[in-house]
Amino acid sequence: MAPSLRPLARPRPPGMLLLRALLLLLGSVPGMWCFSELFFVNEPQDVTVTRKDPVMLDCQAHGEIPIKVTWLKNGAKVSENKRIQVLSNGSLYISEVEGKRGEQSDEGFYQCLAMNKYGAILSQKAHLTFSTISAFEVQPVSTEVQEGGIARFACKISSNPPAVITWELNRTTLPITMDRITALPTGVLQIYDVGPRDAGNYRCVAATVAHRRKSMEASLTVIPATESKSFHTPTIIAGPQNITTSLHQTVVLECMATGSPKPIISWSRLDHKSIDVFNTRVLGNGNLMISDVKLQHAGIYVCRATIPGTRNFTVAMATLTVLAPPLFVEWPESLTRPRAGTARFVCQAEGIPSPKMSWLKNGRKIHSNGRIKMYNSKLVINQIIPEDDAIYQCMAENSQGSILSRARLTVVMSEDRPSAPYNVHAETMSSSAILLAWERPLYNSDKVIAYSVHYMKAEGLNNEEYQVVIGNDTTHYIIDDLEPASNYTFYIVAYMPMGASQMSDHVTQNTLEDVPLRPPEISLTSRSPTDILISWLPIPAKYRRGQVVLYHLSFRLSTENSIQVLELPGTTHEYLLKGLKPDSVYLVRITAATRVGLGESSVWTSHRTPKATSVQAPKSPELHLEPLNCTTISVKWQQDAEDTAAIQGYKLYYKEEGQQENGPILLDSSDLYTLSGLDPRRKYHVRLLAYNNIEDGYQADQTVSTPGCVSVRDRMVPPPPPPHHLYAKANTSSSIFLHWRRPAFTTAQIINYTIRCNPVGLQNASLVLYLQTSETHMLVQGLEPNTKYEFAVRLHVDQLSSPWSPVVYHSTLPEAPAGPPVGVKVTLIEDDTALVSWKPPDGPETVVTRYTILYASRKAWIAGEWQVLHREGAITMALLENLVAGNVYIVKISASNEVGEGPFSNSVELAVLPKETSESNQRPKRLDSADAKVYSGYYHLDQKSMTGIAVGVGIALTCILICVLILIYRSKARKSSASKTAQNGTQPLSRTSASLAGGNEVGKNLEGTVENEDSLIPVKMPNSFIDAKGGTDLIINSYGPIIKNNSKKKWRFFQNSKKIKVEQPPRRFTQSVCFYQPGTTVLISDEDSPSSPGQTTSFPRPFGVAADTEHSANSEGSHETGDSGRFSHESNDEIHLSSVISTTPLTSDSLTGSDSGGNLSTRKCRDPAVASDAEQTTSSVLQPPSAMLSFDKNDFPI
Repeated sequence: MAPSLRPLARPRPPGMLLLRALLLLLGSVPGMWCFSELFFVNEPQDVTVTRKDPVMLDCQAHGEIPIKVTWLKNGAKVSENKRIQVLSNGSLYISEVEGKRGEQSDEGFYQCLAMNKYGAILSQKAHLTFSTISAFEVQPVSTEVQEGGIARFACKISSNPPAVITWELNRTTLPITMDRITALPTGVLQIYDVGPRDAGNYRCVAATVAHRRKSMEASLTVIPATESKSFHTPTIIAGPQNITTSLHQTVVLECMATGSPKPIISWSRLDHKSIDVFNTRVLGNGNLMISDVKLQHAGIYVCRATIPGTRNFTVAMATLTVLAPPLFVEWPESLTRPRAGTARFVCQAEGIPSPKMSWLKNGRKIHSNGRIKMYNSKLVINQIIPEDDAIYQCMAENSQGSILSRARLTVVMSEDRPSAPYNVHAETMSSSAILLAWERPLYNSDKVIAYSVHYMKAEGLNNEEYQVVIGNDTTHYIIDDLEPASNYTFYIVAYMPMGASQMSDHVTQNTLEDVPLRPPEISLTSRSPTDILISWLPIPAKYRRGQVVLYHLSFRLSTENSIQVLELPGTTHEYLLKGLKPDSVYLVRITAATRVGLGESSVWTSHRTPKATSVQAPKSPELHLEPLNCTTISVKWQQDAEDTAAIQGYKLYYKEEGQQENGPILLDSSDLYTLSGLDPRRKYHVRLLAYNNIEDGYQADQTVSTPGCVSVRDRMVPPPPPPHHLYAKANTSSSIFLHWRRPAFTTAQIINYTIRCNPVGLQNASLVLYLQTSETHMLVQGLEPNTKYEFAVRLHVDQLSSPWSPVVYHSTLPEAPAGPPVGVKVTLIEDDTALVSWKPPDGPETVVTRYTILYASRKAWIAGEWQVLHREGAITMALLENLVAGNVYIVKISASNEVGEGPFSNSVELAVLPKETSESNQRPKRLDSADAKVYSGYYHLDQKSMTGIAVGVGIALTCILICVLILIYRSKARKSSASKTAQNGTQPLSRTSASLAGGNEVGKNLEGTVENEDSLIPVKMPNSFIDAKGGTDLIINSYGPIIKNNSKKKWRFFQNSKKIKVEQPPRRFTQSVCFYQPGTTVLISDEDSPSSPGQTTSFPRPFGVAADTEHSANSEGSHETGDSGRFSHESNDEIHLSSVISTTPLTSDSLTGSDSGGNLSTRKCRDPAVASDAEQTTSSVLQPPSAMLSFDKNDFPI
């Protein structure tokens, strides 16, 4: 009955089948092919089966017949029986696979061994496994989702082969053809745009060829969605996970995000390499699926969820590790060597993880001995003997599989060689020297030109063999570099020009003992305040130099000189000192002795006994120190399980012998720490104690020595080369990703790396960070933002350490701005344009590369429609243009850099009022972020602002009161002066003055002329200008700004228009102002300037220095924004110069002219300006205090 293969068996590669057919064809033709070399045509492959099923493992070897094939399972020979048979073609057939509990299982690793007269070869390993499935490790969980939201269910199960997972809704297969529903092969179900139709009970079904499992049900409840569609930053609710996979598999990196609007998901690699578009596609709404995974797909993948049209995004990262089976890059070659010669086989393989290399001789594993050495990937056979003629195989093996390559060593024999030296004997001379003697060969001794002495340690495996070549004139030699109290094996080889002789007989001899080379390493702990437990480890054999027969233990108080010495047996490894003083420092040292004598004493080790009151202090932990390599020590500890004291953490201290102590290093409640960056061949003292919120606990002290970086017997072995192509890339503001390449050499041993990291210019060496890893990349975290660091890497292999790699410098990214821009101010500079200014966010380390300005009217803000402006980080102002009158605008600003965007500032409101509003209301409303913290219409003032306002109001009221008192005093003085003038016989008034007998009527007419400013228009104003840039409507002539009428009205409140001062001296103005009114004549006084020599006047010059200074000081908007001052809209634009101008009321002299001959001229206004325009003009007109009176057609004053 021909055996049938299960479909679970892995199919053979097509290339292997073609090769098999070709070899069979060639082998069937006589003389066409000679199979002198033994090799496999078919090798067993991994297979997965179910119990009680038949299975066949292939094995077909070709070579010179006869060929015998045997099978091995897990390294042991497989016994044939009725159920297990080896077929004639070499294959292994199992009729019923057994694997029940309590019975012998057939599961394991199988290899076939083929043998002919030239030697034997071993096949690759084939793993026979059973089809299994576990219980669900992750079950779906019930959830509630708003309508239109996202739902996610997950389940996980382990099986062999991997199970296919499907989903059911209400126990009916869920259709996944819709775009909004995605079922990932990893067991995740994603549902987008959830609606009422999606509500129900979900469960997943996992199925293999032999098994089927169903998970628990989970309900999806759909709740009505809220009407709010407010903006939400993106959030990744299910990010990618780190994945380790094999070649040619399919992996899925999940990425599921929410936000409003719906975020867009994109993928990239952290190393900026392009993503393979041929084997990669997006599954569903953002999941990345990679098919037929290759080595180049390995790396760190970044999922980025971005709100469309914005810079709001979030990222998640995961590492994809691709494992690869071993692959040979260099194969061993067959060699022919003479007897006593040397053969070297080289074999190199690559794989992930790095394959372990081993060598086989005729199918059996080789162990190093005196003649045969294995150096990484090389096999070296010295002093070849006839028994070395065999087939050698190089085997590379890792978790993904194993491969073998073969080569044959042929030994050529010579007939004229001398016989071996004989009668070899050895005699011990001292603890490090042995005398070796022998007699010359019996055959062809006269042709001997030299002798070679070989020796190595007799105990242990992989011992190093040493060789010394001496002349043919002696038959004895002293080897004097041996280790004390050790057994050595010796043999001699004679050399002649035609070749070497056979090896002599082996002889073994031991060296004498010596005093110990170093003392034990001790550990000190306290169990109570009055004792110290001293324990020590046995001295390593290479330093012990014999059998330790006793120890001398010495101790004393640090404050005393008297030393107490205890003698302990050589089998003792701990001792408890009792009756000690609490809270005292004791010094302890130990000395070991062999039969020869005492060795070197250890240095004094200090230990403080606990305080007598420390009843709640944690007990001392049990401390273990172990050197990992020549620069690293592993610190492990275990707390006493019976200790009831609370433990907050641990404090670790360490120091090199004779140096200052480093620490404390604060550790959490873990039980492992690695000390890195140490010096080789140094003794270190480590102490550890637990602590809590109350006090420090009892400490444990221990010493340990780091080994040398150069291996056995200080032989001149060059250190391995350092890692190269060190590459650094800033990942965040607190982490930098490092990547490097291993050196060109390939090794079968595990390589560890040490990364050195410190800020550039660091002075304190204890702050240098040392990190350990076995990978060729690392993410260094916990760094300071915006700081430049230097990195270097070295490797450690087989007690050897490389030099440090060249230093690479790189800076961390700056932190995203933590705060918003400060001092935000908005000023209207034209009818439809505003200037917004700000200061950078607080914080000296904040780096800003761009500012974002958002502004919108209230209506647009309610609708969520913002207008966006961007400015570079060096610019702190911007123009807001095309503003619409009658709207209130809301402005806020944020700062950002390459890392991210900071928060927005408090909103600032700007009112742009219509042009038709009155002058007093025309002034735009300007707020800054210090004044308004919300834009709800209420501006909250802090305590400092309220205090300032109260003080300002108090000062203002005080000034007003003083001004009122001064005005009252001057008014009384003027009344007194007028009375005296009348009594002295003042000249009667002129005709014009007489017509003003009713002073109130004239005052009212003049007041009416002034008040109706809409009917006045300036026609002729020499040497004056108008600010036409839109900042203000102020008109200025050569004497200053033209005063507003309402100011004059305020000052007329303090005047008595019924009383006219006749003694007021005349006022002269060379400039004229014409007021146009239809049908009127304007009377203008043409006098000299009041600044003429010899004139005295009470009219101060408008816009004096004091007034200008006050205006500049109060123009906050102008100073803050860097404006020229013409755009200021503070209340100081209404310069109160009327207080200077109109304090002198109209008098009769003002209306009649002057005694100095001032000429009154009557002029018609030349400008027939449109009266309607003049009526709408709101420009203020400055009235000089000279006589200006309008008359109608009948020469009556208006």
